[in-house]
Order: sequence, then C-alpha cells, then structure tokens
Amino acid sequence: MTVLKNVSFDLMRGDYLCVVGENGAGKSTLIKCLAGLKKPAEGSIERSREISRRDVGYLPQQTAIQRDFPASVREVVISGCLNNDRLLPFYNKSDRMRADKYMGELGITHLAGRSYRELSGGQQQRVLLARALCASGKLLILDEPVTGLDPIVTGEIYSIIKEINRKHHTTVIMVSHDVNTAVKSANKILQVKNTVQFCGSTEDYLKSAVGKAFIGG
Repeated sequence: MTVLKNVSFDLMRGDYLCVVGENGAGKSTLIKCLAGLKKPAEGSIERSREISRRDVGYLPQQTAIQRDFPASVREVVISGCLNNDRLLPFYNKSDRMRADKYMGELGITHLAGRSYRELSGGQQQRVLLARALCASGKLLILDEPVTGLDPIVTGEIYSIIKEINRKHHTTVIMVSHDVNTAVKSANKILQVKNTVQFCGSTEDYLKSAVGKAFIGG
C-alpha cells in the first residue's frame, strides 16, 4: 500500500523544515526514506555532492527498549561517530574531542559517566541529539524528538535544535505534531496527508488556507 506519493521539495543548506500532518499521513515514512532506512517505491532522493548518507544525523522516536539501554552517556554519544566510514570500529582522539564538544553544547558533560537508562526523558533526548551531531553536523533528521516530554523540557529541546540550526548552519528536517511550536522555529513547512498539501516558507504557510485550517483545527 502506498502511504505517501507525489512528494517533491528542495532544501538549501541551513534550512529548517518542519514536517506536519495528521496521524497516519505518511510523515514517519518520509523521514525514514530521507534517512536512507527505507527505499522509495518510485522516484529518488537527491543530495548535493557535499552531503552523503554518512553525513546524516538521524534521531528516531525512542522505543521502551532504547530508553533502557545499559551504557554510559559518553558511550552513547560517541557511538554516533561510527556513522562515519572507517575500517575498524575503534574511536580515535578526534572522535573523543567531537563527543566532548557536543556534550558541552548540549549541557550534559556532567552526565558523561552516568548510565543512560537512569536519566530523565529530557536528558536522554539531549544525549541522543549529541549522538546525532557526532554522526553529522551537516544534516539532522528528527522524528518527533519531544514525544512524551513535559512542556518545559519540550521548549528546551526546541530551543536547542533551533540554536544548532543557527549556530552551525545545520540543515534540520523535523517531524512534529506541535505545529504551533514548529512555525516559531522552522523557516519552511511541509504538510502532508498521503501527498503534499503545502510546501513553502513558514510565512506563506501561515497565510495559506491549508495552514490556517490545520492550526485552527
């Protein structure tokens, strides 16, 4: 069964695209295709020569098993470096420096030796964001990164993502059910319901009949 069809859009470096839509609209399927985890039945996904598959940092929705992962925060964060091509699965000095850098930026350096499974939901999401950045600072693909978090922590995570986008000129593609927050952060909106209902700037989205209807609903 085709979940999503006739989807076409372009992104430039530094764009922040938020993908919105009702449940079952095909958002997660699209994200998995963009992350290279699922192959489109038709068409293709083209990346610039500066972006390869190994340049993609992907943060999926967490499962209960992942939340109980028995590893230290440092181990989880630095494992993102294995996304890069290498002959042996060993970490080098550059990897350790990269992990330290992003743990610092996400404010979790003091948690480095703690067990990941003992952290709060918000702390775990910071760890996973740092891991995704270790995988790549060029393109972040995030699937509902604030699901299950309280409003205060949700706001903190959104602020962190926006700062990453601004500070590092990192391209962000994020699925979110919270369209009101999305329009405050993203510069582009893609709304889908088994096909594209809207794709364009946030400013145009807020003026469109589709955007007004969805936000109002």
